[in-house]
Amino acid sequence: MKPLRILITGNMGYVGPGVVRQLRQAFPQAELIGYDLGYFAHCLTGAGALPETHLNRQLFGDLRELPADLFAGVDVVVNLAAISNDPMSFLFEQVTLEVNYRAGIRLARQAKAAGVKHFVFASSCSIYGSASDAPRTEDAEFNPLTAYARSKMLTEQDLQPLAADDFCVSCLRFATACGWSPRLRLDLVLNDFVASAVATGQINILSDGTPWRPLIHVEDMARAIVWAVQRPASHGGAFLAVNVGSTEWNYQVHELAHAVAEAVPGTTVSLNPDAAPDKRSYRVDFGLYRALAPHHQPQRRLADTIAELRDNLLAMNFCDGNFRASQLMRLRVLTALRESQALTPELAWAPPALVAPPQPIEQPALLF
Repeated sequence: MKPLRILITGNMGYVGPGVVRQLRQAFPQAELIGYDLGYFAHCLTGAGALPETHLNRQLFGDLRELPADLFAGVDVVVNLAAISNDPMSFLFEQVTLEVNYRAGIRLARQAKAAGVKHFVFASSCSIYGSASDAPRTEDAEFNPLTAYARSKMLTEQDLQPLAADDFCVSCLRFATACGWSPRLRLDLVLNDFVASAVATGQINILSDGTPWRPLIHVEDMARAIVWAVQRPASHGGAFLAVNVGSTEWNYQVHELAHAVAEAVPGTTVSLNPDAAPDKRSYRVDFGLYRALAPHHQPQRRLADTIAELRDNLLAMNFCDGNFRASQLMRLRVLTALRESQALTPELAWAPPALVAPPQPIEQPALLF
């Protein structure tokens, strides 16, 4: 029996390094292939070695331009590739829909035509958008508020008719990511709070702090992907869309801030009670995932995750109070590449001489 051949698209981001590492641990004989455009390849944090050393091959390419032989012998595709958060999708709405949705569906169709057996899609609980306090189950109404969330919803809808007994599709609706990674992002609510506490001793919440957020550690995201890679169609169906996270990790934003302040002594927390309501508020029910994947449940705890972020930032001598203008924010990386003319307006790599001078870019606000 030949070893699994697994293709991971978008592997050079925040989540990818942990996914690659856990896939290597779970399937030591597997052939692991990465495929990434490389926007964030240089955004390493505290890494002793390139995360891609766990791969057999790293390919560089655009999800919108897949090489014909990409799927040769591939058994499983894990699609992590995306314009990855709300602020980026606000600024690059059409690119978000093209990359996350249209290119993602082309990827799935080509994978199925090539004989790939499993397709794992990194979806998001953000498709629930503004919701009541009742936890959202998988059959709850969708209310996506951003292009990023819409792209996830549309992809799920178009993946469903592709699923079959010989093409098992798993859409993992992840809670909001957090935790340490060799390519750390600080444009995520918990990571931002810890960085702010460490660097400035303050956490300034731009909202009233009441919105709900379900969270999941990146390592637990990887654990779910390992499960989905080997999920048979008889276990959950040929098409499965499932909330991935832990019921205990549904928190209001002010609760997260105060948990961080407790772990970083001397930190003060301020709210903005007069702010316009942040509509991105939802609690999520993870009971289906608990029933389907009892041996791949989230293992990380909030206090440990905060301590991990705090300790690793301190080990880096992190003290940048202006970190929201740094390379640790994914939107800043993309806008810097645009302003240097390394990327076209469609976020494709191009020689600077072929790119029109960029227009000034207005940065959207981040509301926590």
